[in-house]
Amino acid sequence: MRVAVIGASGHIGTYLIPRLVDGGHDVVAVSRGKREPYSPHGAWQRVTQVTADRDAEDADGTFGRRIVELEADVVIDLICFTETSARDLAAALTGRVRQFLHCGTIWTHGPSSRVPTTEDMPKRPLGEYGKQKAAIEAHLLQRAHRDGFPATIIHPGHITGPGWVPVNPAGNVDPAVFQTLADGGELALPNFGMETVQHVHADDVARLFVDAMVNPSASVGESFHSVATSALTLRGYAEAVAGWFGQEARLTFLPWERWRETVSERDAQITLDHISYSPPLQHGEGRAAAGAPAPLHAARGHLRGGRLAGPGGHHHPLRPVRGLTSRRSRTYG
Repeated sequence: MRVAVIGASGHIGTYLIPRLVDGGHDVVAVSRGKREPYSPHGAWQRVTQVTADRDAEDADGTFGRRIVELEADVVIDLICFTETSARDLAAALTGRVRQFLHCGTIWTHGPSSRVPTTEDMPKRPLGEYGKQKAAIEAHLLQRAHRDGFPATIIHPGHITGPGWVPVNPAGNVDPAVFQTLADGGELALPNFGMETVQHVHADDVARLFVDAMVNPSASVGESFHSVATSALTLRGYAEAVAGWFGQEARLTFLPWERWRETVSERDAQITLDHISYSPPLQHGEGRAAAGAPAPLHAARGHLRGGRLAGPGGHHHPLRPVRGLTSRRSRTYG
């Protein structure tokens, strides 16, 4: 099949493009053309590259037509963040594609009344990002069920992978948190450290996109979580990370207002976003098209050879890791 991927050079696309090429598909990679994939792969030499500025073309009403002109059987949209953009693209592709897959987010849920949270539970998103993503999902599923538009939505958790820092046990992306735990230093966590995060490797998200694409009878008109098999509390995550370095976690706990004074304003906001908008999740009964990684391994795989991969491929030195392998998280399916 001919598959067009919008936002191809990002976290998920880095792994999705090689999977599609290796699967024998004719792949068109749509991006702004401003960066390379996070990890190199020979498959990119067999891809048709298309440069497009989505924001500008959305504004002048030409983006949908550009995607239609690619004549793809399947379109995978990894970078849609507004309901208006999603509506316009879906309208343009109606009757022209076998399947349309949209990348959502677990932040569409907001606070949960029951955990773990499954895909079909009512949603109360917080913040503009979550609200827009929830509106996109609602529109696409309505189109699927009412008009037969072949839409599928994949909702990733906290994506990890080489080239960027995974969400840490304090709920933000400051690599110093890992260093503190590696050194056996004292780490303060907000409240009682019982809020949760739920990592997933970008390649596991890519795998779910592919599995949903090749099983349209099971995936069209559905939403799927792409998350680890269970969530981690901040406290449990910190204890695990310290253990990877042969340390006992030395943790203290502070009320939120006091804790936020111990970190930068940016880190405090990132932590608040993660612990407020990210409930513990699970795949709906019998609905997942593919499995998810063991929760600790998804983050652990990036502490490679005693170094933490940061944005842009830079590395933050850490103490040697005893018994820590560099293999990626295992998937279950």
